Amino acid sequence: MTNQPTAIHPSLVTASRPARWRALGRNLWRNQAGPLGMIVVALLIFMAVAAPLLAPHDPTDQDLKLRLLPPAWIEAGDWAYPLGTDHLGRDILSRVIFGARVSLLVGFSSVFFAVIIGTILGLLAGYHGGWLDDGISRVIDIQLAIPYFLLAVALIVVLGSSLPILIFVLVLYGWTVYARLVRAQTYSVRGRDYVTAATAVGASTNRLLARHILPNMISIILVIATLELATMIIFEAGLSFLGLGVQPPTPSWGGMLADGRDYIAAGIWWPSMFPGLAITLTALAINLAGDWLRDLWDPRKSQ
Repeated sequence: MTNQPTAIHPSLVTASRPARWRALGRNLWRNQAGPLGMIVVALLIFMAVAAPLLAPHDPTDQDLKLRLLPPAWIEAGDWAYPLGTDHLGRDILSRVIFGARVSLLVGFSSVFFAVIIGTILGLLAGYHGGWLDDGISRVIDIQLAIPYFLLAVALIVVLGSSLPILIFVLVLYGWTVYARLVRAQTYSVRGRDYVTAATAVGASTNRLLARHILPNMISIILVIATLELATMIIFEAGLSFLGLGVQPPTPSWGGMLADGRDYIAAGIWWPSMFPGLAITLTALAINLAGDWLRDLWDPRKSQ
């Protein structure tokens, strides 16, 4: 009697998809802080995109007659300026809203370019090895040996302070994170059976890297990118606080902190309080979202 191959029912092929959605639902129920962080990040992106529509005033308009006006709920406040005004009479709420544009633009741009550069160099180093791997690894080691903040300050002093230079400096810091991660992952999978089989049938190096190796690490790259986004925003705020980031009159959360620090001793806390809260809330929301994505895509926690 000839053994016939057992047919596989189509439902078994797609059984992993409903299971994946059930795991997602369980993760949402257990970790509600992560989705909340995603919602806050989405609201921040909306606020940045719709800033001209949401801001009650032009963030650069000055009126010295209204300087250091307190928030509206404090005596002598004005509901036309809900969060008060700064030392030049500019509306703080409008500047916080437009400041989200700068922080998110710098953060997303620097993370995007850092991911592209780091991923490409990590793939090449991990797959080819040899002198290419040694060269890229030595560059990473040298860069990590230099305190980054000092390097950033030195580069901005030499190159000048502008938005493109600021993004370049942050990319210079961020690409090493992805290069080290992707290099290690590529090195560990380049000898797997599916890579060997693809090589045997004549797949080119570019196809191997793009179709067989890179897809296996997309999830971890996205998680790291999400967590690094908060770091980039904080770095931008720190450099702007020192006067080395976004230059006036463009509103920046770090620059607003620097403008308001001289008035805290006099009890005038609102010029620095609200941009500081914006930085804290943004970093916290991004980290919560990143932690949730890491748990969601960790196969050890998806059961």
